[in-house]
Amino acid sequence: MEYTSLYRRFRPRRFGEIRGQEHVVAALRNAVRDDRVQHAYLLSGPRGTGKTTAARILAKALNCLAPVDGEPCCECEPCLAVEAGTSFDLHELDAASNNKVDDMRDLLGKVALGTPGRTKVYLLDEVHMLTSGAENALLKTLEEPPDHVVFVLATTEPHKVVETIRSRAQHLELNLLSAETLGSLVADVVADAGLDVNDEGMAHAVRSARGSARDALSALDRVVAGGVTTDDTTVADLLTALATSDAGAALGALAAGIGRGREPRVLGEALLAALREAFLVAMGVPPEQLADADRDRARSFAEQVTPAMITGALETLGSALVAMRRAPDPRVDLEVALVRLTSPDSSVGSDQAVVEALTRRIDKLEKALADAGPPRVRTAAPPPQPPVPNAAGPAAAARAVLAQAGTSQPPLPSSSPQSPGSTSRESSEAAPTESSGTAQPASQADLPTSDDLVAAWDEGLSDMLSKKARARFSAARFVAVQDGSAVMVLPNEPHRRRCAELVSEVESVLAARFGVPIPVTLTVDDSQVAPGRKASPTKSELSSSTDVTDEVIDPDELVDADESDGSAVEKLTEAFPGASLVDPT
Repeated sequence: MEYTSLYRRFRPRRFGEIRGQEHVVAALRNAVRDDRVQHAYLLSGPRGTGKTTAARILAKALNCLAPVDGEPCCECEPCLAVEAGTSFDLHELDAASNNKVDDMRDLLGKVALGTPGRTKVYLLDEVHMLTSGAENALLKTLEEPPDHVVFVLATTEPHKVVETIRSRAQHLELNLLSAETLGSLVADVVADAGLDVNDEGMAHAVRSARGSARDALSALDRVVAGGVTTDDTTVADLLTALATSDAGAALGALAAGIGRGREPRVLGEALLAALREAFLVAMGVPPEQLADADRDRARSFAEQVTPAMITGALETLGSALVAMRRAPDPRVDLEVALVRLTSPDSSVGSDQAVVEALTRRIDKLEKALADAGPPRVRTAAPPPQPPVPNAAGPAAAARAVLAQAGTSQPPLPSSSPQSPGSTSRESSEAAPTESSGTAQPASQADLPTSDDLVAAWDEGLSDMLSKKARARFSAARFVAVQDGSAVMVLPNEPHRRRCAELVSEVESVLAARFGVPIPVTLTVDDSQVAPGRKASPTKSELSSSTDVTDEVIDPDELVDADESDGSAVEKLTEAFPGASLVDPT
């Protein structure tokens, strides 16, 4: 006698023998028992979960001569004919190969014809493969078929079935079977068929099924035939290599799997499924159809890595599988993906490293701020007053014009002594310094060196400033670290005054970068920060610089200027080539 595969020999004959689909069984059996059978049903679910089996049992129950509580007797002639595939009451059509308009027209032309039984059942398998024209041809008859006709549509991809067909049928969804249900099924089949299969072989059948009853029995057939590779640990070796970031081990495991005859894409899909299982286990929702060995493997991997690493690996491997479809050598895409996942500087690992580094910096900064205490209140310094020009005559006005122009002309003689308490123009041009006073001073040992400050500033520390502050401090540079503060030099005094308004931002980014508060002193004269000198003048120095003794000039000693030398206006004109005089009147 010809051998029949296990999934055909042990196909359920009654509704009660279908495992793991209680909701579908109850709906169909109650409809037959109460004579409330719909004119069309849509059965959807993964492969091997019982869609075709449920449709055949429904056809037997509708034409059985002695049904019992909605179940077929499986002994009368109509029941036996359906099981043998010779019944005129059940018409099975593969919509994947008969998907054109002409095929549907031929089927619909026979719908009205009678059959020996009470009900004619049309089973359209893979109905989502119908073309648009065939779907439209089926709609009218599917909505209002003859009273003796029942349509059963089966599909693994219900989302591809048009809404107009789904709305005309009662949709029943079949689920994947749990590992316990599959284990019970395999054990019963082994016992009923008298197979010599040990526990390891049955566990392999359950693990290979992935929730499909037909796949479980097909795998059991393979175990009986001795075609099981017990030492295929490719996926486990790949997971170990990913957990330990060992690129060499990952490539070696992939080569070993390909050497056993497995395609690169099959290995990639198996690794992707294992990563998904590990992610679900890490999230606390392991799939029910997982075998104990797979569950333990997923739990072990999830404990060694972070969920972020698993999600990154899923994205990288998924992109590689998509690229493998058109790649001349699929192994290359898979190998590149594995190297990226196992390299320490890969994007998957670097994102996590960046987050951890930022977390450490934030913790260090918070600790430093807590140790420093509450910030001191910053008192705004009065804006520097512009120098008051000497109202002694044209000479003083010329001196002020020359000073503002920045020329190196010799000082013009003053016609009268300066007023008491006034400051000379030369002393007012001395570059003052300013510190924000917002950062608490740290000890000299805790502060970075000037080289560290320059390097950090050159490496893009200024990019952390606001746009306004970044523009103002674009010409600034660090020159020294003295007296517990960082000295920053600016080109001129107006520039320094504008930068003083935003110096607190510089102190903030320095504290975030080095982990300690660093006051910043602004100056415009490099000589003030030379070794052995203070970065900013003290109050006594500032007061002494303003106490300038006025020059005593004897009017009798003054002489008239040489007319051949030209007037002061001519001197100014010579100092600024191209300038023109404007008549004040």
